[in-house]
Amino acid sequence: MRKSGPPKGLISHLVLELLDEKPRYGYEILKEIESISGGHWEPSYGSVYPILYKFEEKGWAERIERADEPDRKYFELTDAGREELERKRAESASKAREFADIILGFYHVFVAFATDDRFAVERTPGGWQFDEQFSEWMIEQIIRHHERDFEEFERIPDTPEEFAERMGLDEE
Repeated sequence: MRKSGPPKGLISHLVLELLDEKPRYGYEILKEIESISGGHWEPSYGSVYPILYKFEEKGWAERIERADEPDRKYFELTDAGREELERKRAESASKAREFADIILGFYHVFVAFATDDRFAVERTPGGWQFDEQFSEWMIEQIIRHHERDFEEFERIPDTPEEFAERMGLDEE
């Protein structure tokens, strides 16, 4: 179970990956992460810029000057940064469970706001609602993305325990 927020180290991993593609500046990194998330998440300036400065301090990135944009602080990955990126890639391989917990956890809270009598969330005319119809829309979007990126979606009849056993997963 996650305590809060995105998996630890996610933003720094994304920043390393993006710097590995090409030199970038902070705002460009924020916008690219927003794009990667389908427009649903953008980390704060307060998380990206300290990461860039930490990378510079550790020798993983260095600032470069660009004649065409002298006022922007561009950062370029160094060889040491590429080594750190390889370490992050290996580390991130073990975080799929954390991602699933975050996604499912927030979905459960959405449904609780829609169905649990303890929560009296008001309806906003003309706005998003905590209800079955909006829940169906979200699930439909996930299925559409799955089919776009993988293959046709097929329902899995397994209970969580059956799925874990079939996939050889350690129960935590």
